[in-house]
Amino acid sequence: MIPARASPPGCYRVLLLAEACNPEWPSLPVVAYKAALALAEIASVTLVTHVRNRPALTRAGAGKADVVYLDTEYLAAPMYRLSQMIRRSEQYAQTLAVAMAWPAQVAFELAAWRKFKAALRAGQYDLVHRLSPMSPTLPSPMARWSPVPFVLGPLNGGLAWPPGFGKELRREREYLRYFRDAYRLLPFYRSTYARAACVLAAFRHTIEDLPATARARTIDFPEVGIDPALFAWPGERPRRDRLVFLYAGRLVAYKCPDVAIEAFAGSPSLRRHRLVMVGGGPEQAQLEALVARHDLAGTVEILGQRPQSEVGMLMRDAEVLVFPSIRELGAGVVVEAMATGCVPVVVAYGAPATLVTEATGSRVPLGTKAELVTAFRRELEALAAQPDRIRDLSKAAHERALRYYTWQAKATKTVQAYEWVLGRRSVPPRFED
Repeated sequence: MIPARASPPGCYRVLLLAEACNPEWPSLPVVAYKAALALAEIASVTLVTHVRNRPALTRAGAGKADVVYLDTEYLAAPMYRLSQMIRRSEQYAQTLAVAMAWPAQVAFELAAWRKFKAALRAGQYDLVHRLSPMSPTLPSPMARWSPVPFVLGPLNGGLAWPPGFGKELRREREYLRYFRDAYRLLPFYRSTYARAACVLAAFRHTIEDLPATARARTIDFPEVGIDPALFAWPGERPRRDRLVFLYAGRLVAYKCPDVAIEAFAGSPSLRRHRLVMVGGGPEQAQLEALVARHDLAGTVEILGQRPQSEVGMLMRDAEVLVFPSIRELGAGVVVEAMATGCVPVVVAYGAPATLVTEATGSRVPLGTKAELVTAFRRELEALAAQPDRIRDLSKAAHERALRYYTWQAKATKTVQAYEWVLGRRSVPPRFED
């Protein structure tokens, strides 16, 4: 039997499942790591993760969490190699990658159940919370097996490719999108959503993808968060004639980084300012060629991949984030920019449409690629001509990010969800209360 760590009165004992939890890997693994770290500050957390994460967690530390490593490489390793062989690059076919992770996830949860079932049956934990994976297409066997309340999420997924962007879908090799709904036939799918006491799900697009019977137990809960130490507000920015516009994100087709360049290319007024692009990816060579073709060498700078700390510095030095992604599930970069006071200009679709309000940035209507170029050009020109508006949006964006999206604030909301699950509050928490 694995004993749960003794905890002070009122501190919930949580068995936290996070197969991918790694401070050195981008996207969801580092999100899971930061969420777990913050949660362990206010709950008694036993973090159960894969042995592949041990080196990075040893270097970075796991805070106040007790960590248990499970080794399922006998299945995870060959499935990963097969996925890489089929996809040919980690940059492409993300839907296929998620689908091929399913057998290894079942093996991971089975190993967790075998290790902790005696402790769970003995009441040594108040609840089980599966933090990662965060895809709603990967059901959880533990939801059926757990004798204590089971919490799932935050989940994020189900956002449709917008019409008119089939070219981008093909360049991303997302052909499996046409068969995505087959995940509802997977073993444990029905029991996951029937047995989960609470589902944390990010944004409307994810909630609407869940079974209708689970929605009364679902809380709208974005998975993205910020570290204020990395993404600090520098205070009100000094006025300057040459503004810095920043694109931050992978250089891939669906994020449409070429829209930012084309917006500058057709605007004499924007050419007087700077566009800095940070991020790596398969589109970089084409973007560099686009800069050369439009004679933008003195205006557009493509920096390539940079560490997160440097991205934070670039955000603090920029007035505006230019983020024309047309299929953004989480958009962590948006709240990071907001925290620094870098005003986001985004497409009004998916996560950015919720994260950005009229008081904190600008939402450009979804349209064709050409329409996006025109709309972004118009909005960026308007911002460049209104320094007072940038100042007001910057302050409001920073305040919104700090109020709702720090990892500490999100951990507090997670514990409130636990209170509801365990009958210690009468109504579920609202994320933005």
